[in-house]
Amino acid sequence: MSSELFIGLMSGTSMDAVDCVLADFTESSSIIDFINVEIPPALKKRLLNLCLAEGSNQIKELGEADVAVGKLFASAVLAMLEKHQLDNTQIRAIGSHGQTIRHQPPGQGTHAFSIQIGDPNTIAAQTGITTVADFRRKDMALGGQGAPLLPAFHQQVFNNTDHNRFIVNLGGMANITLLKKDSPLPLGFDTGPGNVLLDIWIQKNLGKDLDADGSWAASGNSNAELLGFMLEDPYFRSPAPKSTGREYFNLGWLETALADYAKEIAPQDVQATLVELSACSISQAIQSLIPAGEIILCGGGAKNARLVQSLNRQLAAFEISTSTAHGVDSDALEALAFAWFARQTLLGKPIDFTNITGASRAAIVGGIYLP
Repeated sequence: MSSELFIGLMSGTSMDAVDCVLADFTESSSIIDFINVEIPPALKKRLLNLCLAEGSNQIKELGEADVAVGKLFASAVLAMLEKHQLDNTQIRAIGSHGQTIRHQPPGQGTHAFSIQIGDPNTIAAQTGITTVADFRRKDMALGGQGAPLLPAFHQQVFNNTDHNRFIVNLGGMANITLLKKDSPLPLGFDTGPGNVLLDIWIQKNLGKDLDADGSWAASGNSNAELLGFMLEDPYFRSPAPKSTGREYFNLGWLETALADYAKEIAPQDVQATLVELSACSISQAIQSLIPAGEIILCGGGAKNARLVQSLNRQLAAFEISTSTAHGVDSDALEALAFAWFARQTLLGKPIDFTNITGASRAAIVGGIYLP
């Protein structure tokens, strides 16, 4: 390869910003810089409408949003280039996850599919850089869940033959990766909601995008009866491989749970209970696999003090740290992963998701879009 500089782009379920990483893979996965580009509120509203809209023709809206997100992603790349005075010829490729607007895993419809928008043709044309995108659909074509993909990258960065390790990604949805010291293949799956219900509930009640540090949740008291009621949802008991998204865990899911529970509960107590829901579903998934080991937290939820406190309490047999303590910024990890996925695609290297998503075989994932 003429260059080992890559850019990774990621926008997750929370839709708070586009994460952009400049990475150097000369010797290992090294982050040179990491920036965020805010998703404009009007565009975020359009994306949320696309995620949840039912029974209407959304083709025009989908097409326009696809290009709008592509332009936003391209602007993040151009900002990174300008910041470091780099020419586009110095970047080998961009790895773009895109913005998920619909994820339907196997068993939830006639055909499984996953749609990430953010037109890679637009990104390639506006930046002049080869762009690799559409990483999930090959996995689904091979019978896989299409998610989570991060465990394959976690293995590259965090594998340790002396310890059993979990990597816990606290994004909008939470997913875990188990790296067993005596196994060459990682195990991973979505455990359920991470931050998504917390964000939705505080937005509905206080008009805020997120509960910074879990402070609103800390002002309430978790309701054990409501928590137990929500944990009865079939998703938490279903076996891996499994994946989920905003299509399942959303305001409708939460309001239905509260209505079915049929007891008055203060909004801040609901928020406190939702923190415990995320922590309990993660903890139960981890403890069902191994009784003790190391846990490395990453994603936006790693900054939610209330959530981390609950995880520490429920997983006392585990040593818990953040990916930042292991040399990888917890906010930048996902974007770095897609820079790495892009590199694997260009090198023609298959990635084995069979033990993660249930795909039938290892495969080269991602499509290549030339500038």
